[in-house]
Amino acid sequence: MSGERKRLYIETVGCQMNVLDSEMVVAALRKEGYELTRDPDQADALFFNTCSVREHAEEKTYSSLGRFRMLKERRPEKLIGVLGCMAQKDQMQVFERVPFVDLVVGPGQLHRIPELLTAAASGAGRQLAVSLDRKAGSQESIRRSHETFDPLRDPEMRPTPFQAYLRIQIGCDKFCTYCVVPHTRGPEQGRPPPQILDEARLLAEQGCLEITLLGQTVNSYRFHDGTKLWRMADLLEHLHLIDGLRRIKFVTNYPKDMTGELLDTIARLPKVSPYLHVPAQSGSDRVLQRMKRGYTVSDYRAMMERIAERLPQASISSDFIVGFSGETDEDFQLTMDLVEQCQFKNSFIFKYSLRPGTKAAELLPDDVPAEVKSARNHALLELQDSISLRQQQQWIGRTVEVLVEGPSKHAMKRGMLGDLTQMTGRTHDDRIVVWDGNLRQAGQFLPVRIVDATAFTLLGTVVTQQVVGIGSPRMPDGATGDPHPLPLA
Repeated sequence: MSGERKRLYIETVGCQMNVLDSEMVVAALRKEGYELTRDPDQADALFFNTCSVREHAEEKTYSSLGRFRMLKERRPEKLIGVLGCMAQKDQMQVFERVPFVDLVVGPGQLHRIPELLTAAASGAGRQLAVSLDRKAGSQESIRRSHETFDPLRDPEMRPTPFQAYLRIQIGCDKFCTYCVVPHTRGPEQGRPPPQILDEARLLAEQGCLEITLLGQTVNSYRFHDGTKLWRMADLLEHLHLIDGLRRIKFVTNYPKDMTGELLDTIARLPKVSPYLHVPAQSGSDRVLQRMKRGYTVSDYRAMMERIAERLPQASISSDFIVGFSGETDEDFQLTMDLVEQCQFKNSFIFKYSLRPGTKAAELLPDDVPAEVKSARNHALLELQDSISLRQQQQWIGRTVEVLVEGPSKHAMKRGMLGDLTQMTGRTHDDRIVVWDGNLRQAGQFLPVRIVDATAFTLLGTVVTQQVVGIGSPRMPDGATGDPHPLPLA
């Protein structure tokens, strides 16, 4: 693999954290002489960055890996790697299920990929690099083994040239009984503020207008620098001062850490988007207790009241799991009641999937029948869609400010990429907007008048081709939108 330029192919499934991890991997391998390719057949190294939050994501990865058996048989020197949370969880099992895989690398060990590739290419055999188990050493050694690397960035791997993810926190210490993240990504640790601010400035210099701060419970961020305890509000204050940045978003939030101080800070800083993704997971205290979520439904409602009082223009989205262990019809009805009361902009709704290695898998039966899970999933989706549609229709006739991301998925799928095409972007509170426009609009802030709406998309027309002034990143009427890929677990 020496001499001519090497090619890298990478597939990513799961949350925004995985998307960011893939960007880091590509940036590191560019320094080793790799270039990206969209054709697996042309690649010298193929990577699958995996998710373990749901069984479907894992099976999708194993199915995808099976597609490349023939490629490996034709070119045995081709290197195939499994990265991310599934790699950390399954470890040697990946090699057992897919014998032709060369590398298995957990999310805390991604910085080692260049050396692991070199070792595999030189005939050293299978390479396994995973972080320590939560009970396999001192607290400090476990933390260090889960540290992710962030400084290397690769603009080509971002959602658009104008948007980027920025990790401020890794790991999680909440230990919800259904979740594998504390085991696959390790202890919760906030990154040092100077690192975060330096990286944000770099992203702004590279042309990013919008950054999304990432953490498993991002609003729980804290870092003590020896003299000061930094919290999320402090970080937002300093990020807001960076020239070039126009919008700052953050996901995913934890209900009990949505403090009045944080909400007041968001309300005061015009660059910070009035969009909050705060998973509830259930409307039943009994289920929340079995999930070990650490709050009650009353706590969640109190948080919603704080938001309504301090940030009334905010759009709020949530996560729900239906069919968790022991969930009764009465429990599910309480979830329906909570969704009806809170009027979320949208919700990510999932059928419970038992995850090996979690406390729920160890201690709680997966006792809700599949057909009941499906029926509840459908009912909750139907309710949320009706709420979303009513909310969206309230925007008809209003003008919103949109950061233009590029051609819509519809236009991309149909190859409608001429000078005139359907364009898409998001409002400050993260609502998706589409209109008939042109490719030159990408990266601009445009005023769009809303003329129609679906539950997920606002349809509009551009009011003027002039770019909205840089001094007014938030529209007076507080426009907003839909979350990115998949919420963090």
